[in-house]
Amino acid sequence: RPFDLWAERLACDVSQIHTTLARWTELGSLSRFGVVVRHHEVGFRANAMTVFQVPQEMLEPCGDALAHFPGVTLVYQRATAEGWPFNLYCMVHGRDRAAVLHTVEHAIAHAGLSGLPRATLFSLRRFKQTGGQRFSASNTKLIAFAAD
Repeated sequence: RPFDLWAERLACDVSQIHTTLARWTELGSLSRFGVVVRHHEVGFRANAMTVFQVPQEMLEPCGDALAHFPGVTLVYQRATAEGWPFNLYCMVHGRDRAAVLHTVEHAIAHAGLSGLPRATLFSLRRFKQTGGQRFSASNTKLIAFAAD
């Protein structure tokens, strides 16, 4: 319930906060709203990035399906590289490895990715977390995969 404190401090309803943010988005004065969740501190100890090799024509529908699957926290497209053919990335955080793998397997089935090459990579150590960059010179392309 990320907007409760704002609503309290502004003496308004959370729905008014949502309405204002939606209006700013429509007007173009707000193009992105994000947050960095320090998942380890809230009990999520198992974190996995599943990478997929997806044909170009399947990227948007599969990415969108992944992004709307409960438990998936991040989905993005990235350019492939020599020896690394994966172009769709999906992050899942969980309390343990079994829970993460359960979510990943169901998300894969939901998104129609079952028959495609993939790898699930669990985090072994933590790095400094930073928010996503909307525009950069890197090979990452954030596409319209907005989770609910």
